[in-house]
Amino acid sequence: MKMAIVKMVMALVVMAASLGVKWAGAQVHHVVGGDRGWDPSTDVASWSSDRRFRVGDKIWFAYSAAQESIVELKTKDEYESCDGSNPIRMYTDGLDGIPLDGEGIRYFVSSKTESCKNGLKLHVEVMPLGSPETEKPKVAVSENSVSTMAAAPTTPSGSVQLYGSFVLLLVGLWLCYTVI
Repeated sequence: MKMAIVKMVMALVVMAASLGVKWAGAQVHHVVGGDRGWDPSTDVASWSSDRRFRVGDKIWFAYSAAQESIVELKTKDEYESCDGSNPIRMYTDGLDGIPLDGEGIRYFVSSKTESCKNGLKLHVEVMPLGSPETEKPKVAVSENSVSTMAAAPTTPSGSVQLYGSFVLLLVGLWLCYTVI
């Protein structure tokens, strides 16, 4: 009897996944700059070009607190000119996790003007959690004070996603059948 309950729960989980149910708390943790972290030698533009940022995700800045800090700015003009004189917030711990808790554009720059002007800055558009996968969010970074837009990665076609959902649904139904 106990094994039948376990199989039924597994079947329900597989079927829910096949129907596209999003789990509460599902989020992505992005370490800005990858293995190198937030560093003048990091190519932030390349790093961010294949990332999707959604409400509920978290971005992590890892850097040497003795040599660097990060400034969050309010406007695109401040971002493009590397003007950190009026920050929304400063991050100085060396490892800062920043929740992306709302839609919109966020601007992060190096507190060192020269590093910022050399491209150590990040401009992120945070997309809604429930937005369609076919939508391509915009992630932009700036190099040498000239903004460039990086295209988001493409997602599988609808037919591939439908086929995968169908297979998961069949597995769930098979599990239900074997329980009875």
